[in-house]
Amino acid sequence: MSRFDNLEFGGGKPEAVKREIVKDEAYYLAEAHDLYHKGRYDLALRAYSKVLEYNAANPDAWTAQVRMLVELGELREARLWADKALERFPTHPELLAAKAVVRARMADLDSALAFSDAAIEERGNTPYVWLARGDVLLARGEARASYCFDQALTLARGDWLHCWQASRIHRFHRSFALALRYAQQAAELAPGRAVVWLQAGQCQLALGMGGRARESLAQARLLDPECPGLENALKEANRTTVGGSLWRRVKSLFA
Repeated sequence: MSRFDNLEFGGGKPEAVKREIVKDEAYYLAEAHDLYHKGRYDLALRAYSKVLEYNAANPDAWTAQVRMLVELGELREARLWADKALERFPTHPELLAAKAVVRARMADLDSALAFSDAAIEERGNTPYVWLARGDVLLARGEARASYCFDQALTLARGDWLHCWQASRIHRFHRSFALALRYAQQAAELAPGRAVVWLQAGQCQLALGMGGRARESLAQARLLDPECPGLENALKEANRTTVGGSLWRRVKSLFA
C-alpha cells in the first residue's frame, strides 16, 4: 500500500469502514432477549430457535424456548420441549424450574413441586428458579410463595425484568394487588419500558382503577404503540370508561 493512500485532502475524514453484521449464535441470542423484553414472545421464540441451530448445546436457549411457550399459553408444546431439553441436560436447574412451571400451569401440582424441589437441590439459586417456585406455590395456594418472590428479587438486585416477571406470575394467578405492586416496582426501575406500563395498566383495570389504568396505558402507547396486548387493554379501558359514564348518568336520573 502506498503511503499516500492514508493522506487526507481538504480536511475531510476518511470514511468509516462498515462492518458486516455477523448473524451467529450471539447475534440471535441478543435479538431473542431484546424481543422477550419487549413482550414479543412469538418472535423471541423464533430467535431462540435460531440460537439452537447454531449451538444445540446451549441450555439457556432451550430454557428460554420453554418459557416463551408458557408465555404464549402453548403448554403442551412447552412440555414437549422441556422433556427434549431435559434429555440433554437432566440436572440443569432452570430447565427443571421451567418444567415445574409447565406442570403447575397444567394443574399437575404434585409433579410441579417435585421438579421445583429438584431445581433447588441442583443448587439452582437464581432469580428464575425462585420465581418459578413461587409460581408453583401460588398454583398450590401456599402462603410461603411470598418468600420465593422475595428471594428472587433479592438475587436480582434491582433488575426490572424480574419485577416484571413477578408481576406477570401474580396476574396469571389473579393476585392483582401484588401484581400491581411488582409492576410499579418494575416501572420505577425501567420507566422507558412499555411492557411495564402495560402490565401496570392491566393490573389496574383488573382492580377497577380505570383512571390510573388509562394513564399507564397511555404511557405504554407513547413508548411503544405496537406493544403486544396494548390494543386490547386500551379497548377494555375504553369500555370501562363508557360503562362507568353510562352508569353515572343512570344514577343521576334517580337521584
